[in-house]
Amino acid sequence: MALKATIYKVDLSVSDMDRHYYESHKLTVAKHPSETDERMMLRLVAFALNAHEHLELTKGLSTDDEPDIWQKSLSGELDVWISLGLPSEKVVRQSCAKAGQVVIYTYGGRPAEIWWDKINGSVQRFGNLRVVNLPEPETQALAALAQRNMQMQVNIQDGEVMVALGDAVVYLTPVELKAAS
Repeated sequence: MALKATIYKVDLSVSDMDRHYYESHKLTVAKHPSETDERMMLRLVAFALNAHEHLELTKGLSTDDEPDIWQKSLSGELDVWISLGLPSEKVVRQSCAKAGQVVIYTYGGRPAEIWWDKINGSVQRFGNLRVVNLPEPETQALAALAQRNMQMQVNIQDGEVMVALGDAVVYLTPVELKAAS
């Protein structure tokens, strides 16, 4: 018998002083049975970091040919492709060919460093690719905040991210490994 996704309801309030974006989003997040709390919470942070009225969470882990988050134009073209984890060079190449902008958020500490050392040289040619690493201690602290119903406040200023859920606060310092050109 197949396991079903766990549904999370999130009221996400984004205050991004770097992009002058201030909006609230009501999200329904389906957490795949094999997805960790850390990854699910990072999807929400990635959503906040790229928040836009047309940004959408996708089916994620249950679909191989979709990113975790995307933004499509009104005519259906992929404007933004956002993935989490450590995709292969082939997946990165295909993503960059499909979308105007690709953002990959890596996490997990040493495995992410090893992945970047391996893939760095071969992805420099993609001008529409941005790669950001999220430090492991911070992402693990974020995972501990996961709840089925969340009122999540994300403040972004000078590249620093503050995530608040109730009285709990976690600070994230994203490290840009590759900037889009």
